[in-house]
Amino acid sequence: MASYILKRLLLMIPTLLGVLLVTFTVIQFVPGGPVEQMVAQLQGRDSGGEGAASAGAGYRGRQGLDPQRIDEIKALYGFDKPAHERFWQMLKSFARLDLGTSFYQRKDVWTLVKEKMPVSISLGLWTFFISYLVAVPLGVAKAVRAGSRFDFVSTLLILVGYAIPGFVLGVALLVVFGGQLQWFPLRGLTSSNWEQLGWGARIVDYLWHITLPLIAMVLGSFAVTTMLTKNSFLEEIRKQYVLTARAKGLDERKVLWKHVMRNALIPIITGFPSAFIGAFFAGSLLIETLFSLDGLGLLSYESVIRRDYPVVLGTLFLFTLIGLVTKLISDLCYVLVDPRVKFD
Repeated sequence: MASYILKRLLLMIPTLLGVLLVTFTVIQFVPGGPVEQMVAQLQGRDSGGEGAASAGAGYRGRQGLDPQRIDEIKALYGFDKPAHERFWQMLKSFARLDLGTSFYQRKDVWTLVKEKMPVSISLGLWTFFISYLVAVPLGVAKAVRAGSRFDFVSTLLILVGYAIPGFVLGVALLVVFGGQLQWFPLRGLTSSNWEQLGWGARIVDYLWHITLPLIAMVLGSFAVTTMLTKNSFLEEIRKQYVLTARAKGLDERKVLWKHVMRNALIPIITGFPSAFIGAFFAGSLLIETLFSLDGLGLLSYESVIRRDYPVVLGTLFLFTLIGLVTKLISDLCYVLVDPRVKFD
């Protein structure tokens, strides 16, 4: 086990380097970087989106700015050095867990992550717990009643929900319940006067704001967990030890919850770490952007649009590292749940 963990930890290093190298290389060819955006601002043009990109990566001062001023702007953002030197400096900073400073917000990337983390954690925790608390019992019920009308109808509803992308459902919820009916707010996680409210009113206000984003995030995640639980239970129910337990006269409820449950939930339990972390980072980008929730997803989106490279690369390094560690923990959970698993 120790040698396996050591190998996995060592393999994380080239994986991280590969991810960062590919992203850094792609960034070098993307137009509309911070230098071009600053040039556009100084020339009075639009500083974002197509306006910045139109400045062109090959700008050389031909459009009215002094070449020395262009060199100063490049030095300000660190683009006065060759790409390989900038990449090496970035790696040395990341090795010290220094993620750099945002070009536009003038804040340390760690500070930005800490500021946005509560929103993503809030969405992630609710999504994770609601998904599993509903999906696992539903999967067990479907397995016990396999082939019944309940199984057919619930499968149909689950697959329909899974087929609808979260952001499409979010748009529909916003238009119907936020716009036409005005039952829920259109944006934000709390009201502007949240600080002046009492604790009871704060809780109600928070739940009022988070209802639509949660529905959009949770609905699609039901299907995989529910069907995985159902299929795992069906596979275990057909095994010989279950038939033997029933033949001995054991109560059906005891057979299901004591014997079948322990083995059927192995793939579910071992997926907890990755699902738990994935709820924070994987599915929240579009939902946070759609509902204007100031979390890590919206931070990543705005950083890419504004070409805020320290935030893009810093958060990429952090999230990739978290993902690799989580994957290792998920694999180790197999041994904790089922001692028969041997990695060698």
